Amino acid sequence: MRMNKKGIAGSLAVVVLLLGVIGYFNRGQLAMLGFNWFLRDKVESTLENSYKPIDGREPVPISQVKGDEDKPLAMLLLGVDQRGKEVGRSDTMIYTIVRPKDGAVLMVSIPRDTYVEIAGRGKKDKITHAYAFGGAKMSLETVESFFQSPVDHYAAINFAGFRDVIDAMGGISLPIEEDIINKDPDHEHFVVKAGQDVYNGKDALNYVRYREDAGGDMSRTKRHQTFLSAMLDKASQVGQWTKIPEFVGIMGDNFNTDLRPDQMIDLGQAMLQTGNRTIYSYTLKGEGHRLQAGGAWYFFADEQDLADVRRMIASWMDGDTRKSDLIIPEANGSVKSEKPVQSLSTGSGTAAAEEQE
Repeated sequence: MRMNKKGIAGSLAVVVLLLGVIGYFNRGQLAMLGFNWFLRDKVESTLENSYKPIDGREPVPISQVKGDEDKPLAMLLLGVDQRGKEVGRSDTMIYTIVRPKDGAVLMVSIPRDTYVEIAGRGKKDKITHAYAFGGAKMSLETVESFFQSPVDHYAAINFAGFRDVIDAMGGISLPIEEDIINKDPDHEHFVVKAGQDVYNGKDALNYVRYREDAGGDMSRTKRHQTFLSAMLDKASQVGQWTKIPEFVGIMGDNFNTDLRPDQMIDLGQAMLQTGNRTIYSYTLKGEGHRLQAGGAWYFFADEQDLADVRRMIASWMDGDTRKSDLIIPEANGSVKSEKPVQSLSTGSGTAAAEEQE
């Protein structure tokens, strides 16, 4: 099976890289106060150029009214691979729900080749093409229709920003046990050597871009999750938090969102102030095949799994649902509601529902 294009983790890329950096390693109230005193204004100023609301669509405000600020918030995270002046595609799409009161985050990954109705085009195609056809707006509206649930905000990050940020961090650790070799004549050629203590931005980017393994979209999604976790771990180290303005500046034009800078920081700090922070991730199940011989390869979502995911999303978006009653992804790759949510830690742990291949 040959996939058309590379993928990149979008995951809580914005909240993780720009805000989670504040939360996961800068946990104490004194440290938060220090951030507000010395860095907040600079970060907000740097983020101004990234604020890109969608034309004709009013973003849902993050309420500051007492009692309303803890309402669940749905975001679409887009990892875009765009080089030069070419039209980019959203190689990673993650429907993310943040519950500030519970300190809980749900991330549902949608394989890039998923065959869906593209909003505003009246026909089905790969969901990754929605971004190429109509940018963040078409992607957002397509996902809303697919999951039958609203999207309050979006955040899109281009590949190019990650490489330099990772280098500025001093590299990240990745569990690569065998050399990764991209050698197909029709692909970009590269080698990522196994067993390195630290991987620089170029190697880390190639790690998520690799597309010649048999697992296809599923294996790539696992690498995306590993990549994000590695970035979180490195960002969580003491000494990194003072680099936040530098990281934000490096991202530059590679990052767009309809969250205002102050809203982004407030959301990150709201998550920080909860006692237990838990991230759950899940990848939509299904199978891939061609509609006709010699035609394009598509991923077809399993109808029962899609129904279960919609039910899980509805549970998380209901602000009256107690954390102990949330429907959660299980480690065996299913969606289950009988088991109460258990906080993994107050660090950067992730409960990932591993997909069956």
